[in-house]
Amino acid sequence: MSADPTREVDSESATEEVALRKALSSNPRPPRPSALSASLTFGWRGMLKVKHVPEQLLDATMTPVLFTLLFTYMFGGAIAGSTREYLQFLLPGILVMSVLFTTVYSGVALTTDATKGVVDRFRSLPIWRPAPLVGAVLGDSVRYLVAATVVVVLGVALGFRPQAGLGGVVAAVALVVVFAFGLAWVFTTVGLLMRTPSAVLNGGFMALFPLTFLSNAFVEPETLPGWLETFVEANPVSHLVTASRGLMDGTATAGEIGLVLASAAALTAVFAPLTTRLYRSKG
Repeated sequence: MSADPTREVDSESATEEVALRKALSSNPRPPRPSALSASLTFGWRGMLKVKHVPEQLLDATMTPVLFTLLFTYMFGGAIAGSTREYLQFLLPGILVMSVLFTTVYSGVALTTDATKGVVDRFRSLPIWRPAPLVGAVLGDSVRYLVAATVVVVLGVALGFRPQAGLGGVVAAVALVVVFAFGLAWVFTTVGLLMRTPSAVLNGGFMALFPLTFLSNAFVEPETLPGWLETFVEANPVSHLVTASRGLMDGTATAGEIGLVLASAAALTAVFAPLTTRLYRSKG
C-alpha cells in the first residue's frame, strides 16, 4: 500500500519552511535605510520615470525654446530697438519663468501617485516617512537644471553674452534652482489638496502666469503705471529676476541674493512640513 501523497507534500513543505526560517534567523536583519539614502532612492525613481517616458521632459525643453524665440523676436524690436539688445535684458527673465513653470509638475506627479494608490504603498514601507516627498522634489531639480541649460545654450546661440562669464551664469542658475526647490513644496501641498492632476496643473499655471508676467522679467518696472510698478517691485519673482540678472551681469548685491535665499527658505519651512502632514493623513 503506497504512502499518502498529500502527507508527503505537507512534510516537504514543513521541512522547507523550517529551513527557510533557520536561514533567515541566522543572518543579521538588514539595517533600516537612512533618511538620505531613502530620499536619494526616490529621487532616482523620478529619473527612471523620465528615462522610460522621455515625453515628460517636453515642458523642460520645448517650452523654454518657444518662450525665448517668441519674446525675443516678437517684442525685442518694439521694446529695446533690437532683438540682440533685448536678449541681454530678457534672458534671465526667461530663465526664471521656464524653471518656475516646471515646478508645477512636482504637484502633478504627487497627485498622480495618490490617485493610483502608490502613496499608500510608500506609506507602508519601513522608511523615513517624508522620503518619497523629499526624493521627488530632489529628482525634479534635475528637470530645473535641464530647463535652465536649454535657455542658456539657446540664448548664447542667439547672441546673449553674460558680462560675468560662465561663473555668473552658473551662479544665476543655481540661485533659480534653489528658489524653485522651495516653490515646488507649494505645489506638492496643492497636489495633496486637489483630487486630479489636471486640477493641479491648471491651478498652478493660473497662479504662476500673473506672478511671472507681472514682474520685471520682460520690461523695466519704471515703464509701468504706478500701481502696477508697486506690485512688480514687491513681487518675489521680480526679486529672483533681479538677482539672476545681476549675477549674470556681475552687479548682484548680497542683499539681492540674500532676499531670494530667504524667500526660498521661508517657502520650504512653511510648505514642506505642511506637505508632510497632509501626506501622513491622506487616505
